[in-house]
Amino acid sequence: MQTIDDAIIKMDAIVTNCREQNHCAGFFAVLYRHVTIRIKQGIDKKEFEDNARMEKLDVIFAHRFFDAYDAWMTEQPASLCWERTFEASEKSKYLVMQHLLLGINAHINLDLGIAAAQTMENKPLEKLKADFDKINQILASMVDQIKRNISKVSPVFGLLTSLARGKDELLLNFSIGMARDGAWKFAREYYTSNSKENCIADRDIKIASLADRLTNPGKWLSFLVKIIRWGEYKSVGEKMVILERVQ
Repeated sequence: MQTIDDAIIKMDAIVTNCREQNHCAGFFAVLYRHVTIRIKQGIDKKEFEDNARMEKLDVIFAHRFFDAYDAWMTEQPASLCWERTFEASEKSKYLVMQHLLLGINAHINLDLGIAAAQTMENKPLEKLKADFDKINQILASMVDQIKRNISKVSPVFGLLTSLARGKDELLLNFSIGMARDGAWKFAREYYTSNSKENCIADRDIKIASLADRLTNPGKWLSFLVKIIRWGEYKSVGEKMVILERVQ
């Protein structure tokens, strides 16, 4: 896989497989494909400081998701945080939003920093910072439509977000921004580390613990999850089709 088009083709295959198999990993795959297509549009429109470099970053980044997905499908070991994500994807008790957040947690909090550092190799990492931050803006611009689509597959979630009167969107944008800030900090640590394998292993343990908190949110939030989950009655495949309708 050498180009962003190659990555999108691979994502198409994963989305199709998950939809046909009613596998909850498809929720994150759908979201990730939307983001990747938007990044490709940005590259085509030359929105980044270095568009060729951004494509390289995107391909390296996507590879980490593909490797984790393929490892899980073939029962091979993967990163702890991705194993937590895929373990949860085989259970029906979690919300669509929980599945999305688990994928985002693993891919941004672990994979993105590694991909950023590997993209720059022996070049100064700081030269990537402006384009790295540009992706924050792109993600923020997509939040509103994604939230509306989630509301269509999760009516109770939609009701709660409408009652929040925009505060939930601010929180989601802030959370994504915080995750990407953490990813940049980790990219610096990984870039300068003399023991990169240990650096990844230590980070993976921390991110896996965040995944555990997402699937075990505590008594009160678990009760709220059950209420929201009651409204998510459609099949995984049906919900994926709705999530794919991002404008």
